[in-house]
Amino acid sequence: MEKNPLKKLRIHKLFSLLTIFIGFVLVTFMVVVEDELGALPLALILAGTGWYFITRTKLSSQKT
Repeated sequence: MEKNPLKKLRIHKLFSLLTIFIGFVLVTFMVVVEDELGALPLALILAGTGWYFITRTKLSSQKT
């Protein structure tokens, strides 16, 4: 059983956006509670952003 590659890439895009969102929520929480940023939320934002752009590039190459 082979999945549709476009569907897999769309799921990856959704998960990358979810990772970015969780990172921003954690940054907000850390700033409100501890008055400083944490390394983990920033790492989540950076990883999610990289993941998003890689997935977006793969999606655009699959459509053409």
